[in-house]
Amino acid sequence: MSWQGYVDDNLLGSGKISRAAILGQQGGFWASSQGYYPSPEEQHAVIDAYNNLEHIISSGLKLAGEKFFCLSANPRSIYLKSQTGGGAIVVKTKQAIIVAEYAAPVHSMEAISLVEGLADYLIAMSY
Repeated sequence: MSWQGYVDDNLLGSGKISRAAILGQQGGFWASSQGYYPSPEEQHAVIDAYNNLEHIISSGLKLAGEKFFCLSANPRSIYLKSQTGGGAIVVKTKQAIIVAEYAAPVHSMEAISLVEGLADYLIAMSY
Protein backbone atom coordinates (compact mmCIF):
# COMPACT_ATOMS: atom_id res chain seq x y z
CA MET A 1 0.00 0.00 0.00
CA SER A 2 1.21 3.52 -0.72
CA TRP A 3 1.78 6.03 2.07
CA GLN A 4 -1.24 7.94 0.83
CA GLY A 5 -3.27 4.75 1.12
CA TYR A 6 -2.44 4.50 4.81
CA VAL A 7 -3.77 8.02 5.35
CA ASP A 8 -6.84 7.64 3.12
CA ASP A 9 -7.85 4.06 3.89
CA ASN A 10 -6.56 3.25 7.37
CA LEU A 11 -6.99 6.63 9.05
CA LEU A 12 -9.57 8.77 7.24
CA GLY A 13 -11.47 5.73 6.00
CA SER A 14 -12.15 4.70 9.58
CA GLY A 15 -14.45 7.68 10.08
CA LYS A 16 -12.63 8.37 13.37
CA ILE A 17 -9.81 10.55 12.03
CA SER A 18 -10.60 13.90 10.42
CA ARG A 19 -7.13 14.98 9.24
CA ALA A 20 -3.81 13.17 9.09
CA ALA A 21 -0.29 13.18 7.77
CA ILE A 22 2.70 10.90 7.75
CA LEU A 23 6.01 12.72 8.11
CA GLY A 24 9.50 11.38 7.68
CA GLN A 25 11.60 11.58 10.83
CA GLN A 26 14.18 13.46 8.78
CA GLY A 27 11.51 15.89 7.60
CA GLY A 28 9.06 16.16 4.72
CA PHE A 29 5.58 14.84 4.00
CA TRP A 30 5.16 11.24 2.97
CA ALA A 31 1.38 11.59 2.72
CA SER A 32 -1.42 13.77 4.03
CA SER A 33 -5.15 14.24 3.88
CA GLN A 34 -6.35 16.80 1.38
CA GLY A 35 -5.60 20.34 2.52
CA TYR A 36 -3.77 19.24 5.68
CA TYR A 37 -0.29 20.70 5.62
CA PRO A 38 1.33 21.68 8.88
CA SER A 39 3.85 24.44 8.16
CA PRO A 40 7.57 23.66 7.97
CA GLU A 41 7.95 25.16 11.46
CA GLU A 42 5.14 22.95 12.79
CA GLN A 43 6.67 19.88 11.13
CA HIS A 44 10.02 20.67 12.72
CA ALA A 45 8.32 21.09 16.12
CA VAL A 46 6.66 17.66 15.74
CA ILE A 47 9.94 15.99 14.82
CA ASP A 48 11.85 17.83 17.55
CA ALA A 49 9.16 17.07 20.17
CA TYR A 50 10.69 13.65 20.77
CA ASN A 51 13.98 15.28 21.77
CA ASN A 52 12.32 17.45 24.43
CA LEU A 53 9.15 15.85 25.77
CA GLU A 54 9.12 18.14 28.81
CA HIS A 55 8.78 21.17 26.54
CA ILE A 56 5.86 19.62 24.65
CA ILE A 57 4.14 18.68 27.89
CA SER A 58 4.34 22.30 29.06
CA SER A 59 3.73 24.13 25.78
CA GLY A 60 1.81 21.73 23.49
CA LEU A 61 2.02 21.75 19.70
CA LYS A 62 0.55 23.73 16.86
CA LEU A 63 -0.72 21.67 13.90
CA ALA A 64 -1.93 23.34 10.69
CA GLY A 65 -2.48 26.56 12.61
CA GLU A 66 -4.44 25.03 15.50
CA LYS A 67 -3.04 24.98 19.04
CA PHE A 68 -3.16 21.67 20.91
CA PHE A 69 -2.43 21.13 24.59
CA CYS A 70 -0.45 18.08 25.65
CA LEU A 71 -2.24 15.53 27.80
CA SER A 72 0.57 12.99 27.88
CA ALA A 73 3.85 12.27 26.10
CA ASN A 74 6.30 9.40 26.02
CA PRO A 75 9.17 8.41 23.66
CA ARG A 76 6.66 6.85 21.22
CA SER A 77 3.36 8.76 21.49
CA ILE A 78 2.12 12.27 22.17
CA TYR A 79 -1.54 12.79 23.05
CA LEU A 80 -3.01 16.23 22.46
CA LYS A 81 -6.32 18.01 23.09
CA SER A 82 -7.77 21.02 21.29
CA GLN A 83 -10.04 23.70 22.71
CA THR A 84 -12.77 22.58 20.29
CA GLY A 85 -13.21 19.19 21.94
CA GLY A 86 -11.16 17.15 19.52
CA GLY A 87 -7.57 16.12 19.76
CA ALA A 88 -4.53 14.71 18.02
CA ILE A 89 -2.27 11.72 18.32
CA VAL A 90 1.36 11.85 17.21
CA VAL A 91 3.12 8.47 17.04
CA LYS A 92 6.72 7.76 16.12
CA THR A 93 7.61 4.60 14.20
CA LYS A 94 11.08 3.48 13.11
CA GLN A 95 11.22 5.94 10.18
CA ALA A 96 8.04 7.99 10.23
CA ILE A 97 5.80 10.06 12.45
CA ILE A 98 2.02 9.71 12.16
CA VAL A 99 0.03 12.84 12.96
CA ALA A 100 -3.72 12.28 13.21
CA GLU A 101 -6.47 14.63 14.37
CA TYR A 102 -9.96 13.66 15.48
CA ALA A 103 -13.02 15.77 16.17
CA ALA A 104 -15.85 15.45 18.68
CA PRO A 105 -17.87 13.27 19.12
CA VAL A 106 -15.05 10.76 18.48
CA HIS A 107 -13.57 9.68 21.81
CA SER A 108 -9.83 9.86 22.27
CA MET A 109 -9.47 6.12 22.94
CA GLU A 110 -11.11 5.27 19.60
CA ALA A 111 -8.65 7.47 17.74
CA ILE A 112 -5.68 6.39 19.84
CA SER A 113 -6.24 2.67 19.26
CA LEU A 114 -6.56 3.25 15.52
CA VAL A 115 -3.39 5.33 15.17
CA GLU A 116 -1.35 3.17 17.55
CA GLY A 117 -2.48 0.09 15.61
CA LEU A 118 -1.24 1.57 12.33
CA ALA A 119 2.04 2.51 14.02
CA ASP A 120 2.45 -1.06 15.30
CA TYR A 121 1.90 -2.38 11.77
CA LEU A 122 4.43 0.04 10.25
CA ILE A 123 6.98 -0.84 12.92
CA ALA A 124 6.47 -4.54 12.19
CA MET A 125 7.15 -3.74 8.51
CA SER A 126 10.40 -1.93 9.55
CA TYR A 127 9.00 1.51 8.86
